[in-house]
Order: sequence, then C-alpha cells, then structure tokens
Amino acid sequence: MSTFLADGSASPLKAMVAGARGPLLGIAALSAVINVLVLGGSIYMMLVYDRVLPSHSYPTLVGLLVLVLVAYSAQAGFEVLRSNILGEVAAEIGNRLRPRVARAAHQHAIEHPVQSATQSPLRDLDQLQNFIAGTGPAALLDLPWIVFFLIVLSLLHIWLGVTALVGALLLVGLTRLTDRINRDAVQQVSSLGLRRFRMQESQRVHAELIRALGMRDRTIAIAQEAGAELVSTQQELNEKNVLLAVVGRSSRMVLQSLILTVGALLVLSGEATGGVIFASSVLAGRALAPVDQAIAQWRNLIAARSAWQKLDHLLSVTPEQPERLQLPLPTRQLVVENVTVCPPGTQRPSIAQIAFTLSAGDVLAVIGPSAAGKSSLVRTVVGVWAPVSGRVRLDQAALDQWDPDDIGQALGYLPQSVELFDGSIAWNIARCDASASPESIIGAAQAAGVHEMILALPGGYQFEVGEGGTNLSAGQRQRIALARAMYGNPFLIVLDEPNSNLDAAGEAALVQAIGVARARGAIVIVVAHRKQILDSVSHLLVLEGGRVREFGGRDEVIVRMSLANNPGVATMAPANAG
Repeated sequence: MSTFLADGSASPLKAMVAGARGPLLGIAALSAVINVLVLGGSIYMMLVYDRVLPSHSYPTLVGLLVLVLVAYSAQAGFEVLRSNILGEVAAEIGNRLRPRVARAAHQHAIEHPVQSATQSPLRDLDQLQNFIAGTGPAALLDLPWIVFFLIVLSLLHIWLGVTALVGALLLVGLTRLTDRINRDAVQQVSSLGLRRFRMQESQRVHAELIRALGMRDRTIAIAQEAGAELVSTQQELNEKNVLLAVVGRSSRMVLQSLILTVGALLVLSGEATGGVIFASSVLAGRALAPVDQAIAQWRNLIAARSAWQKLDHLLSVTPEQPERLQLPLPTRQLVVENVTVCPPGTQRPSIAQIAFTLSAGDVLAVIGPSAAGKSSLVRTVVGVWAPVSGRVRLDQAALDQWDPDDIGQALGYLPQSVELFDGSIAWNIARCDASASPESIIGAAQAAGVHEMILALPGGYQFEVGEGGTNLSAGQRQRIALARAMYGNPFLIVLDEPNSNLDAAGEAALVQAIGVARARGAIVIVVAHRKQILDSVSHLLVLEGGRVREFGGRDEVIVRMSLANNPGVATMAPANAG
C-alpha cells in the first residue's frame, strides 16, 4: 500500500489510521510470541524420541507433556487475543474513517458526478475493515517468521535448512504469481459487480417508466448481460485461485515429505538423531504454513489493497476542510460578485460574470430561455457548486467562510428535481433532524401553506412518503419540499421552478409563502417560467446565454424589455405592472 502520493506528500489515509499504531505494534509482538511458542511441539517431539524413549522415564514424559500443554494453551490464548485486537482495530479504524470518507464521498459526488457514479467509497471502507478483522493480517504477520524457522532448521542440520529454503523460495514464487493473476482481475470483478448493482438499482427506481415504455425485457437483458460477464470473470478468477491454492498446499506437503526424507538420510548416516526427523518435519510445515495461508487470502489482500488505494485517492483529492470560525448567520444582504461557473466535470462555463445585489425583503425572479444558466446560478448561490471565479457573499462573508452545515441553517433550497427522503413528512420537513420541535415543523408547513394538505393525509405529519416520495403526487412532493425549504425561517430562500407541478391552490400557497418570507425580511430567489409568480417579486433578472441581459426592479426591467421589443418576456408582465 502506497504510503506517499506522487507529489511526495504523506498518505492521508495512513495519517488517519496512525492512531492504531500502538495496537498494531502489540499485534506484531503477539505474533512474535505465538511463533516462538510454535517451537514447543517440535521440541516436545524431539525430546520424546531422543530422551524419553531411550531412558523409559515416565516422570520426564509427564513433565514434558505438562510443559507442551502450557505452551499450546498460551499459544491458543494469544491467537484469540490477536484476533480480538485485530477486530477492535478494524472497528476503530472504521469509526474514525467513516465520517471522513462519507464527507469526502458526498463532496466528490458533487464535484465529480461521472466518476462518483462508478465508485462506492463506503463499500471500499467496509472491504478494508473486513480484511483487517479477518485472518489475512495474521497470515501476513507470520510470513517474516519463515526466516526464523529456517534458521532453527539449519541449526538442527544445514541440509534441512537448505531443503526448506528451496521450498520456501518456490512457494514465494507461487505467491508472486498469485499476486500477478489477482491484481487486475480483482479490480475488474469489483467494477463489474458495481456496474451490475447500479443497473439493478436503476431498474428498481425507474420501474414505472420501464413498464410504461415497454422497456422491461430490454433492460433485463442488459442487466443479465452485465451479470453474465461478472459471473464469467468471477468463475475464471476462482478457478485460477483454487488451482494455485491446491498447488500451494500440495507443494507444502511434498516439501514436508522431502524434509522427512532428508532427515531420515541424516539419521542413517549418523549425522542426526531420530527425533530430528519428526521435529524437522513439523517445523517445516509450520514454517511454510503462512505462505499457504497467504495464497488462500491473497484475493482478499488484493481487494483490500485496491480499496486502500481508492480511498487514499478520494481523501487526497477531497481534503478535509479546516475548522471554520462560526460566524453569525446572515440577516442583511446577498452579493453575487462577477461569478463564473463551470458544471462539475466540464470546462465550459454555464454562467459568466454574473453580478447583482439583493437586500433583506427583496424577491428576485430569474427568467430566461432553456439552458440560459438559471439552475447553474441558483446552485452556485446556495453553495452546491463552487464558482471558478467571483464570489457569493452573505453579509460580506463569502460562502466558503462558513461550514456547510452552519450556513445551511440560513438557507432554504427547493431544487428543480424534488427529492424526499424515505421517512415521515415531519422528518422530511425538519431536514432529518429527529430533535426538531413540533412547533418548528408545523410553523414551516404553515408558512408554506401546506399544513391543511398534510392533515388530510392518513397519519398527518407521520405519513410515510416512501423512497423519493413515491407515496405522494408530484405536486404534493413539491409542496412538502417547499415546507422543508421554509424550515427554520432561513434568511435566503432559493426556489428552482417551485410551481412546475402545482395546481391553482398550490400556486396560491406558493405566492403566500413568498409573501410571508418577504415580510419577515428574507431574501427569496425564484426561477420562474409562469408569469403569475411575477406579481410577488420585487426584482427581475433576465439570463441569456449564461450572461445577464437585464437586472433591476421588476417594473423597470419589464419596461426596458418591452421597449426592446422582446414579446417573449414582455408577455410575462404581471397584471399590476406599470
């Protein structure tokens, strides 16, 4: 696993797990004790053959048996302790990393939506955590002790050490071959698995559309093709790994037999005692067992290493933001200073050099043709997209001077595509805050003019909206989302086509909600296509080609646009326009 990035900076993932260094050193120390205790069985066997049998000493046999049982008990206890500590380390690493990874994944999804669609950082973290808690690390920690056992075998006789060394080199070569076979294949299996999951999830989410448009069999065939490719790749990889594991175990058994043969030859030539034969066989088996275990765990190791690298890259490209001083929430002014924005993943600006100022109590309608940059502007105003140049300021402070959760208390946002969370209406209005007071939830619903509509539903505020709000109509979802935007009496309320799914009653409630917010001194920005909403605004911003064509007081802009002979905008004039 890479410790340093290409620019030489320290790995952010390694820095975050540095707190587990102490327990890891303890695990290494336990591995040392466990491997030393393993010698107990070999020593016992050698002494029984070389001392007890020739002397016919029962007390010696009993004493040796007690000692070896103590050694075995201590070894078992230490192995259990090592496993438990690895589990605790895995849990601690997961607890420390999960919030950081979740924040980075959230930010990465906004800044790199295409890349994030093919990644699952939290699943990568689970994979890394499961590997640490499993038997893989123990096998890796035991690998260096092969040298120790080879030295012990060489002390018994040099030819025993040489035979074991040759076998160890062969098994190490087999391990490298396992690594080479698994390295790319495991990554391919992971990508194919994520692709199949996303296809299945897409079929579930868009089930109604697929049924209505007669796409069921085609989408099933596409998903089945992806699944077949995944199964084929997995099967091919499994066959190779099974073959390598069998070859590894067979090689180890053959090597033990060879060492037993070498020991017998040494006894026949008078260069070793009979106990050495059996002790050397047991030692060789124990010396090479970690290689066998490592080969069996290599696929998990490759997957964990891949997860480590992906998490490390994610954390490096989305560094943790420094803790910010908590500023007072804004109450006076919004300033957009020559803002230019490129949608995430592109280099082409969707809006350029946008500038305007609004004060408390102002209501701005943003109008213009499709692809004029209206949604890009409102995403930037609420901080979802970061401008490539310029600033959005609230009470003179740029948005990036606030922590997103802090400034979010002063923002209300209703996106063009309404999404509700699986839960109750109350929980959605309260922005998933389980501690929200009933008064604040009902107050937001009343401000949005949706209180009576909610009471008419079964269960009222406890009505379950379903995933994405599927238990509500499009208009109901939009009105509930408006109440969520009004929750907490935010200073800046941004509504992107809030009346696209509303009937006359819903639109009247929207106009009333805008009036309530304006009366208490909030700033409201509305992206509008219907002229009725213009009766409730004080300012008008006309976008065209991502640039400001007109901005100013509503009546002034309408007059200027009328004089410029633009009937498409002039016809949007409200009934009371002068």
